[in-house]
Amino acid sequence: MKHTLNWIAAAAAAASLACAANADADATPAPTPTPTPTPEATAWQHHSAQFTYTGFTSAYTCDGMEGKVREIMRFLGARKDLQVSAHGCPRGADSLSHNVWVTLEFDTLAPAPAGAATADLVPAQWTEFRLTAQRPFFMGAGDCELIEAMKSMLTANFSLRSLDYSTTCTPHEVTFADFRVKGEVLKADPEHAG
Repeated sequence: MKHTLNWIAAAAAAASLACAANADADATPAPTPTPTPTPEATAWQHHSAQFTYTGFTSAYTCDGMEGKVREIMRFLGARKDLQVSAHGCPRGADSLSHNVWVTLEFDTLAPAPAGAATADLVPAQWTEFRLTAQRPFFMGAGDCELIEAMKSMLTANFSLRSLDYSTTCTPHEVTFADFRVKGEVLKADPEHAG
C-alpha cells in the first residue's frame, strides 16, 4: 500500500509539472513575422561611365574584366542589357594586363521623379547586399584592386544607402579580408528586373 501511495504521489507531481510547463509554453508570445519591405516607386536611369584599373597584384584579360564587371553590375541590380567594354590588353582580348580601361553603358534604378508616367514606374525595394572575397560566388581574393577602382563609378550611379565601402589593398599581397562592400541597393522586384 505504501508503494502504491508513493507511485500515486509521484504521478500527481509529474502531472502537475506537465501542466505548469504547458501553461508556460502557452504564455510565450509567438514570434512576430518579419515585416514585408515597402515597395518603392522607381524608374530606370541611363548612365555612361568609365574607370581605369591599375593592378599591382592581379592581372585580368579584357574578356575576363568585362565578365567580372558585368557580374558585379548585375549583382547590384543594373539592367541586364548593360554594355561593358574593356581595352588595354596588348596581345588581344584574351591576354593578361595590369592596366585596363573600362567603359560602360547601363541602367540602374532611382526613385521616380514626381509626376512620372505610370508606365515608366518599376516596383523595387531596398535590398541588403555584401561583396567580399568569398561572396557572392564570382568574387575572389584577388579582386581588391578592381573593387577599389570601381568605387566612384558604383557610388555615383547606383541608389545606395547605409553603405560601408572598405578596401585595404596591399600591392603583391592577397588576403580574404582586404575588401568589404555592404549596404542596401535599390533593386527591381524579380519580375521587373529588366
